[in-house]
Amino acid sequence: MIKAKFIFSLIFLIFYKSLVLSADIEIKIKVQNKIITNIDIEQEKKYLKFLNPKLNELENSRLDEIARNSLITLIIKEQELNKFFDINNEEENIDFIEKNFLLRKNIQNKEEYLNILKSKNLDYKNIRNKLLIEGLWNRYIYSKYFKNIKINKDDLRKNIIKKFKENKKKYEYNLSEIMIPNDTKENLNATILKINKSIIEVGFENTANIFSISNTAKNGGMIGWVNEIQITDTISQYINKLKIEDVSQPIQIPNGYLLIKLNNKRELKENIDVESELENLIKKETNRQLNDFSLILYKRLKKNIEIHEF
Repeated sequence: MIKAKFIFSLIFLIFYKSLVLSADIEIKIKVQNKIITNIDIEQEKKYLKFLNPKLNELENSRLDEIARNSLITLIIKEQELNKFFDINNEEENIDFIEKNFLLRKNIQNKEEYLNILKSKNLDYKNIRNKLLIEGLWNRYIYSKYFKNIKINKDDLRKNIIKKFKENKKKYEYNLSEIMIPNDTKENLNATILKINKSIIEVGFENTANIFSISNTAKNGGMIGWVNEIQITDTISQYINKLKIEDVSQPIQIPNGYLLIKLNNKRELKENIDVESELENLIKKETNRQLNDFSLILYKRLKKNIEIHEF
């Protein structure tokens, strides 16, 4: 009899705990047949703040919106990738992707990485899956659009040599960016006013998370150090007018506009190797064009997917 009462009590406790937990979980978004809960959004907020700590300065409602959009993007990409990859069988690729991620974050080893995640209450497997989706998406875009990339190597080489021969000091710049599309719902001036207001209120990095469509957005728009030879003449004209911490006027580029922030600058002392610079410039231009193709494809996919928010 006592044993029966114990079993009954145990079952009741388990059932009661499940009811309490289910009461805490709310479905916030449905993307096709996938759901996003309030718990998912909270985890995504922690992950985004890990990528860009300045997001801690944002109001919770604004951070909720960024996390929602981030999760929607991830699901849409994953559903497309499932058509071409066995995502559960990509262990070798995820190891490589993870190593590159640790290098970008200046994390020394996996042990340090796991400790950081533990301290921030982040789930390792969940983040590993996010990195895999982004890595496979980049590979997918490359394989799908590589033949469409157009680069005139001779023109690039001539431009490098021309800049190299100019009798003036050479600099490299630490830059951040906000990229906005051509097809904004409101006119450009209104969008820029909103962005400038946001920069004043929450800073450039957080504004990049909110508005930018570039793949640098999750990292606060950070591009990093770029020497002036790798920068187009059009963008150089704007950067040359900036003081450290200044933000440029909108710069028209293919498929959108750029706002560039000058974080720092320093003089280039070493000799420049033309072929090495050409290789770097080709990589940058390739990545830029692939990013454009990625945005176009993602917009098309999103347009054809049912998204319900609750």
